[in-house]
Amino acid sequence: MSRIRKLVSRGGTYALVTVFASFAAFPFYWMVIATFKRDHDLFNPVNNPFLFNEPPTLDHLRLLLFDTHYVTYLLNTFLVGIAVVAITLLTAVPAAYSLARWARGWGETLGIGIFLTYLVPPTILFIPLSRFAASLGLQESLWSLILVYPTFTIPFCTWLLMGFFKTIPKDIEEQAMIDGLSRLGAMAKVVLPLAISGILTVVVFAFTLSMHEFIYALTFISVSAKKTVSIGVPTELVRGDVFQWGPLMAGALIASIPVSVVYTFFLDRFIAGFTMGAVK
Repeated sequence: MSRIRKLVSRGGTYALVTVFASFAAFPFYWMVIATFKRDHDLFNPVNNPFLFNEPPTLDHLRLLLFDTHYVTYLLNTFLVGIAVVAITLLTAVPAAYSLARWARGWGETLGIGIFLTYLVPPTILFIPLSRFAASLGLQESLWSLILVYPTFTIPFCTWLLMGFFKTIPKDIEEQAMIDGLSRLGAMAKVVLPLAISGILTVVVFAFTLSMHEFIYALTFISVSAKKTVSIGVPTELVRGDVFQWGPLMAGALIASIPVSVVYTFFLDRFIAGFTMGAVK
């Protein structure tokens, strides 16, 4: 009887996981179907929308890659993302380390205050920040995004890394310093390797956030060749009330593949970065 219960329990678990996995994978399946469907098959209400009723086509991919600046959008997105990740790491890591190690009681309060700035809605700030970027002569430039995006990646990443650094015992650093390392050397050679899960979490978070951000990119950049994927695809492939669903889905599918790969390979470390950072 107990064996039957175990089998039933295991079967229920697998069934539940299958339902959630199917739900999570369905958007990718829909993007693949819409990418390779012919327009007649895609817009005909009689046809099954989840299957190929006509032979697949590459016309949507051809239009996306050769009739738009989509490749340029991808390059711009990766350039902005890498720059934002670098600025975020160079700022958030030393800030979080100093607040976690030296600030003591008021450091926790300051860390919460830093995190609260991340909660300010972008819809409140995009107009003054647009004026600020224009005054610096950065309008219609990717540098405006590289300058602005760290203002909301650094606060959250600093708060996250603070909790993570607090989980690393101070004794490890002190032993390293007794062995001859400086404070900076102990941080670089001892603490940072132990905090790799939190650092990878920061990298993934900052890159995906800068990749998907829409409001600031739409406000700062209107030149087609300077756009990122988040605004280039919807603004160039939606003309009035005409939605080019095939190229739209193709653009979304291609842009989602790198993010999916990163999350797949670093999921364990990503979860560890959030959970261990939340212990304190």
